Amino acid sequence: MTTASGDPIASITDATLIDIATNGIWGPGLTPSESVADLARALLAALRGEPGVELPAELAELAAEVRQASAVDVTGVTVPGGADDDGDIRLSALTIKLNDGNPHPVVIVPAGWNPYGWLPFLFAYLTLARRGYHVLAYSPRGIGIPGWLSTSEGFVDVAGEKDRTDGSVVIDYAEEYFSPSRIGFLGLSYGSGISQLVAAHDPQDRVAVVVAGSTWGNLATSLYDNGTRHLEAVRLLIDFTGGPMEEKFDRATQDILKDFLAGRNLDAVVAWGTERSPQTYVDLTNARGIPTFISNTWHETLFPVNPVIETFQRLTVPKRLNLWIGDHGAPEGPGLTGLLSGLPFPGIRVPMREAYEWLDHYLLDAANGVPEWTEVKAQSMFTYQTLPIPGGSKLITVPACREALARWDDFTTGTEAWYLTGGNGSGDGTLSDKPAAGWSRDFDAGLLTEAVAVDKIMETGQKEWFGNPKPYHPAAFDRSRLLLWSTDPLSGSGKVARRIRGAATVRLSVRSEVSAATLVAYLFDIAPDGSARIITHEPYTATDLTPNVNATVSWRLQATSYDLPAGHRLALAVHGRDPLYSYANMDRPVVTTTTVSSQTGQEAALELPLG
Repeated sequence: MTTASGDPIASITDATLIDIATNGIWGPGLTPSESVADLARALLAALRGEPGVELPAELAELAAEVRQASAVDVTGVTVPGGADDDGDIRLSALTIKLNDGNPHPVVIVPAGWNPYGWLPFLFAYLTLARRGYHVLAYSPRGIGIPGWLSTSEGFVDVAGEKDRTDGSVVIDYAEEYFSPSRIGFLGLSYGSGISQLVAAHDPQDRVAVVVAGSTWGNLATSLYDNGTRHLEAVRLLIDFTGGPMEEKFDRATQDILKDFLAGRNLDAVVAWGTERSPQTYVDLTNARGIPTFISNTWHETLFPVNPVIETFQRLTVPKRLNLWIGDHGAPEGPGLTGLLSGLPFPGIRVPMREAYEWLDHYLLDAANGVPEWTEVKAQSMFTYQTLPIPGGSKLITVPACREALARWDDFTTGTEAWYLTGGNGSGDGTLSDKPAAGWSRDFDAGLLTEAVAVDKIMETGQKEWFGNPKPYHPAAFDRSRLLLWSTDPLSGSGKVARRIRGAATVRLSVRSEVSAATLVAYLFDIAPDGSARIITHEPYTATDLTPNVNATVSWRLQATSYDLPAGHRLALAVHGRDPLYSYANMDRPVVTTTTVSSQTGQEAALELPLG
């Protein structure tokens, strides 16, 4: 069938929902999968009363219930245009107004960064309406494919001042249209950052609560940290706005993005990112006392977890931090886009269920135990139980363990030092409990290896969330391009040799034939059969080196929660290039040699956080 506008509507079956529940919401890049898009279009058609929509009974009942209890409209909110716009612009919006005549709060949902704007999360809007909320979902300026009903006019502002002002104009619209009892914001990804920024800046302080899923803390350090640019993330963001850069960004933003991609004028890029960071305005959030719910993932490839944790720690408001296995949007996605009762994967509803409970307490005065929640709840990597299923993948039968913490500072209770040794000839080095100095080891820099953080941005981590972490085979790593150190098999109390909790630190000395060198560090868990799983990683680019002179550097890896099993080895790998990031001398098609060494008094070491 087709919609009234002629767009095709697929028949939605249980198989559509099972695909979302077992494979996640992401298709190629930042584009929602075909199942997500099909389901959203069908739900919208059903909500608007279009005939012939085929949905599973449970979703058909939800859509019919909300349609009967509310007025639904696809509308627009007029906001001031920018310098490159021709007058005012229109933001596409969906409204669901409950019609029982009673006062209700409104939840405002700025869309994430995707070509479909607000459309993919129809299931979430219906869920919110059923829980007793008016809903206003909108696409931030510039987001969406031209011509789609969910696309907004203007140029993408990347959560800048225009997006903050737009959010306040949207609140004005919501107040006039709904007369809400309270106002809350809920967002995933791009929408989560905008939610926090609007709440901190609204001139009338009208936002009562924020839920920020797969969010960022500091946009500047998310995209450029340790002297290294997160190139692949920015390239994907540019590609998936719904059009080419020249049509989607104003001239000033194009200049910033081009500078970032080229590695020039980076001080201006950092200032631009800092202006767009919830961390920059945490004092405003604290002064307003806005209860803030944040979620993120350990292997996040768009907005790394460390800046999010740092921002969370600075909040003094009622707050909650959920940390999950996987990558951007994977935990929250199915609960936002569509789930049926009894689908595979126990625990799949929990990420969004807790987000909704946060809203219910602060907007509906629900006595649901939220004030008694601990500030942090962290899932431990790969502690789920799985069964093999046809096709070669695995299905989670028991969810991964979660640990409740009164505060983040309780996460790491001690550290353990592992010292890097020189190895024997071309063999690997060891991680020893005794300092070792006076050795050096070389690798060819600027060349790719089998050791990478992910195969595909977001997709690899999405598979992790669904029980299928990427396998590694360290024996196949090209030792001319990579250095590796490992412990002997480790023992501990019971089945766990080490409870790794927090951010590890690497220290070593580096020298290069040229004035810069990139070092990408990875921690691996190596099983007795030689296979491995990644624990965490982080790049570092040393600049202003004196050629052929040693310089000692140290940097933090991304925080993690990982139980290293007894009998497994802990390994540290270091090389000079990962596809996610920029690397030193990438503008020169010449292979250089990077030398890693250990100097007396500053011995090369891995500081492992334990909890």
